[in-house]
Amino acid sequence: MIPIARPVMGEPEAAAARRAILSGWITQGPEVEAFEAEFARSVGAEFACAVSSCTTALHLALLVAGVEPGDEVITVSHSYIATANSIRYCGALPVFVDIEPAGYNMDPSLLEAARTERTRAVLCVHQMGMPCDLPAILAFARRHGLPLIEDAACAAGSEILWQGQWQPIGRPHGDAACFSFHPRKVMSTGDGGMLTTNNAEYDRLFRLWRQHSMSVNDRVRHSSNQVIFEEYPMVGYNYRMTDIQAAVGDEQLKRMPGILARRRELAAVYDEAFRGHPVIATPAKPPRTEWNVQSYIVRLRGFDAARRDGVMQTLLDGGIASRAGVMASHREPAYAARGVRLPVTEAASDGSLVLPLHGGLSEKDIGTVAAALRAAVA
Repeated sequence: MIPIARPVMGEPEAAAARRAILSGWITQGPEVEAFEAEFARSVGAEFACAVSSCTTALHLALLVAGVEPGDEVITVSHSYIATANSIRYCGALPVFVDIEPAGYNMDPSLLEAARTERTRAVLCVHQMGMPCDLPAILAFARRHGLPLIEDAACAAGSEILWQGQWQPIGRPHGDAACFSFHPRKVMSTGDGGMLTTNNAEYDRLFRLWRQHSMSVNDRVRHSSNQVIFEEYPMVGYNYRMTDIQAAVGDEQLKRMPGILARRRELAAVYDEAFRGHPVIATPAKPPRTEWNVQSYIVRLRGFDAARRDGVMQTLLDGGIASRAGVMASHREPAYAARGVRLPVTEAASDGSLVLPLHGGLSEKDIGTVAAALRAAVA
């Protein structure tokens, strides 16, 4: 079986986890603090706050942006359902806009029509690590005084040409950016997430809320030579990352240049294998961006979901895993009752599939997958 993804890990990560375990401090502690500092440095953000997942990061980012029950947040349906769910956690409603016809990200030209008097924030997505049109989306948000939250779950290592300079996604360019370290991402801590921001008050609240709003964190309490009693001034959450995860994350950051280079090399082999194919359309990297190739996605021209699913079954019968294209959250039962229609999103979701891509594959493996896909669509 050729799997769809596999984390790039080895002895350094195992040794890091062992170090954290044997230290006696395995929940949020010194390893988390070190990982946060290194991640902030790597993306050029003033602050980075580690949490338990990107979903919890999105929830906290929306809360700090002031999203409350009855509010609306403009976002895309073309994303994993966690994007929409995080809005509902705040008691607000997602207002879905369609994606760009030639890509996979939010269409900025549709934002004005989606705004209402209840719009509180914009939540954009860097789908599959491809940076969205941040300059246009940020201009809209600033024009109307709306916070911009970046769902950068897949985008660690991606970059954007911003005002003449290459800058990492996560700097952040909006008000906060949220990352995932799930095993299918470019770097992983098993699970986990990160919030980056340049706003000191946002960072203070992230750190407060992630630990039940405990006024004195456990590191300070345990290291004090005096008895300390903490308070809980507001409702908080158990959104902490463990030191075991953070120790692994620090080693993953060291691997990132090699991981990114290898993913781009393998993607180039796919690109060449499908060049000029009448049915298989390769992903088009947005202009002025550097893509981390978190997932290699292709569109099958003229295929509906049923035909696409048949191709996936043929691949699986041949020992090759694949995944359907990015979901359309507005068609899931949790959101379908609103009757939203997003034709570009629906076509992209139905006619695309994700192919295996990870550092454990060889050029020969990529050739095998490409040949099998060409045969399956013939």
